Amino acid sequence: MTGVRVLVGTRKGAFVLASDGTRAKWTVTGPHFGGWEVYHVAGSPAAPDRLYASQSTAWFGQLIQRSDDGGVSWQPVGKDFAYDSDPGTHQYYDGSQVPWEFKRVWHLEPSLTDPDLVYAGIEDAGLFRTTDGGANWHELPGLREHGTGPTWQPGAGGLCLHTIMQHPTDPQRLFAAISAAGAFRTDDGARTWKAINRGLVSDGIPDPDAEVGHCVHRLATHPSRPDTLFMQKHWDVMRSDDAGENWREISGDLPSDFGFPIAVHAHEPETVYVVPITSDSEHYPPEGRLRVYRSRTGGDEWEPLTTGLPQEHCYVNVLRDAMAVDTLDDCGIYFGTTGGQVYCSPDAGGTWSPIVSDLPPVLSVEVQTL
Repeated sequence: MTGVRVLVGTRKGAFVLASDGTRAKWTVTGPHFGGWEVYHVAGSPAAPDRLYASQSTAWFGQLIQRSDDGGVSWQPVGKDFAYDSDPGTHQYYDGSQVPWEFKRVWHLEPSLTDPDLVYAGIEDAGLFRTTDGGANWHELPGLREHGTGPTWQPGAGGLCLHTIMQHPTDPQRLFAAISAAGAFRTDDGARTWKAINRGLVSDGIPDPDAEVGHCVHRLATHPSRPDTLFMQKHWDVMRSDDAGENWREISGDLPSDFGFPIAVHAHEPETVYVVPITSDSEHYPPEGRLRVYRSRTGGDEWEPLTTGLPQEHCYVNVLRDAMAVDTLDDCGIYFGTTGGQVYCSPDAGGTWSPIVSDLPPVLSVEVQTL
């Protein structure tokens, strides 16, 4: 029977959760790299047993770990990413005097077709790539060298490149999002980039036509409609139907339009999920009620999904990389919380149950359909 593998990054290690197609009983392995922050764990769409993990501590630095057996065993790769590289030896320090600092790898995006090709989003605001399974990494400097780069400012979480999306049929087109610079698109394989933020409105930016300066929290799309993009922003849920050229707000009747993750149903490109939180200073669900909201109309009209979720005295958050979907016939929706719970809904949000309840704070959730 087809099964699923849920890859979880936490403040104190990585965990691998596995189930068959019923998604009723789960095995849990981990922690892998216990005690280390694991910002992101991602599986290769081209080779399901190839996994990559971003592992870091302020003391020992940044490593990329790779597994070729579905997370049973791991090996460190990508030592170029170590914090203690001498200035000038790391690809990020190019000899110029720009104030960019390599702090951590926020997001890993394996190629759709090549298990050895992976993109990495960096804080501060860098895009890297490996073509040899993580052994060597090189910056793609076109994004950081965008003409607006000197004006980028960090969000509360840092100047992080947290979202990388690949076009399903055009390998030259990529989307990226940086907090708090905005969203960007390349149509030439990352050599040059265009800021795609028209229609976004942000407090503190008096010019409504500002090219950059927007705190984008997350982008999502459906492979059947790669030019339709959904965005959770620092205030506002947004939609673009022209590959980011123009955006419009779709927050509609949400109880709050502030949140971090956004996801799209695997088989319904107009079905979108968000997890609202109270505000940018109160990072917990409105009224202490944990609710996932679903729109079946591509935005504006939203319904709360609550069955199986705590509806009182719940003050957890769901971070930007901590929500994902599987591709089974009954699409499963998954999210992890800062309270250490990982929830699964095997019926597209109708009912929820925790897979695990006592992990360290969850930083990322990715799902593989096996």
